[in-house]
Amino acid sequence: MERALIVEDDPDQAEMAASFLRLRQFDAQTAPDGRSGLERALADRPDVVLLDLMLPDLDGFEVCRRLRADPGAIDLPVVMVTALHGDAPRQLGFRVGANAYLTKPYGPSDLYQAVDLALAWRASLGGERLRGEIHIELDSAPRFLREVNDFLIGLYRATPLRIDQVQHLQQAVLEIGQNAIEWGNRMRIELPVELTYRVFEDRVEIVIRDQGSGFDRALLPHAATPDDPLSHMEVRRRLGLREGGFGLLISRGMVDELRHNEAGNEVTLTKRFPPDAVPDRAGQEA
Repeated sequence: MERALIVEDDPDQAEMAASFLRLRQFDAQTAPDGRSGLERALADRPDVVLLDLMLPDLDGFEVCRRLRADPGAIDLPVVMVTALHGDAPRQLGFRVGANAYLTKPYGPSDLYQAVDLALAWRASLGGERLRGEIHIELDSAPRFLREVNDFLIGLYRATPLRIDQVQHLQQAVLEIGQNAIEWGNRMRIELPVELTYRVFEDRVEIVIRDQGSGFDRALLPHAATPDDPLSHMEVRRRLGLREGGFGLLISRGMVDELRHNEAGNEVTLTKRFPPDAVPDRAGQEA
């Protein structure tokens, strides 16, 4: 029997959600506030967490942040539940790592759909070596990218990355994210930048995707190149562009691998764990 934890301070709301889930053969338990919900989620490792946003102590955003900072909970399916309407709370919920979003009032079918979506996310991870994945949608504004980079500090606690490696990864995400905002989305505030964090046994991958049509990597006269890192400055001056163009060059030096998709609107950054922190699978099997 699958297990669900409902973190909800309203007893009637908690019992309603539990009743709906028991009809789907879940073992549904409840927690009345954020701290007790966080403790039970980390101790019991349920199959899914229904997490109310407005709680009397830690709000749902903070509980979700702390769950995602724990190595054992990075792949725990989380459904954020709230009475707040609009895009802002939804975007923030996804930004801190929620997998589905449910708005009050809701019925059984709405709840089941959100829970199924969260469970499908974990099932889709597949592969023994993938330890977790978080998908985030950002408003196309630099300040939101900086907020998201704060989340990377959790990688220092949740993975074997050294602090200098995390700092390098932060710098690379800022550089590529700025390119996605300015060149991919053309500074259009309504277009999101998508970030996906993937944690494997031996590395972390961060995928940054904008909503633009992509670019031809052979036709970037305004970007710095390793052979001649300053030649692009005159091109940028003629085009009336801001000083810069070092994003790709800087980012390549900050990570172990940087690759694009074929269209050019998605970049994957890879940072590998120190060799002594990677499990010796051959030795374990022997």
